Amino acid sequence: MTMSSLNLAPFAGQKYLNLESFKRDGTPVQTPVWFAEEQGVLYVYTLANAGKVKRIRRNPHVRLAPCTMRGTVIGPWVEAEATIVDATTAAHGHALLRHKYGWMKGIGDVFSRLLHRERPKYSEAVIWGNSSSEA
Repeated sequence: MTMSSLNLAPFAGQKYLNLESFKRDGTPVQTPVWFAEEQGVLYVYTLANAGKVKRIRRNPHVRLAPCTMRGTVIGPWVEAEATIVDATTAAHGHALLRHKYGWMKGIGDVFSRLLHRERPKYSEAVIWGNSSSEA
């Protein structure tokens, strides 16, 4: 599937996106996350045991919007599909995130290791989507 159908204009120059995934009962859960883009694909890192990973595995439909660090939405919502990727793709996503966020990503990685956070292989979501958006 080509990834160019996602309208990425609202995310240009942004540091955070609000990832909205859905619980079993349809209740939306919004999470501000770092992201990196390459050739129309958005890469988002999260721990494999995080709630958003469980929700995406169950229902890959997500909504995305540019946001502040605290999750305040500052742009239009975009409909998208997410998938959990393999270790090779996750490593590529991490490289993109390190390139975009530099020392901040490095500090986050150090704290994650110090806190003994789980870093299993399948922990990256790749997001692509439709051209539809809503304000």
